[in-house]
Amino acid sequence: MNISIDSDVCIGSGQCVLTAPGVFTQDDDGFSELLPGRADGGGDPMVREAARACPVQAISLGH
Repeated sequence: MNISIDSDVCIGSGQCVLTAPGVFTQDDDGFSELLPGRADGGGDPMVREAARACPVQAISLGH
């Protein structure tokens, strides 16, 4: 799985961080970013739910 966050769309709601804190974090401005080494989801089963929880659909999951 390949995870990407569209930084132009992200509003920093933090839903991804709340749902999958082992994959996502927020930068100093409050916008979402991937934790280092987690661009593949790190096997976290909550990654798909985190993408669904994003209110602006800024998270894309690819294969």
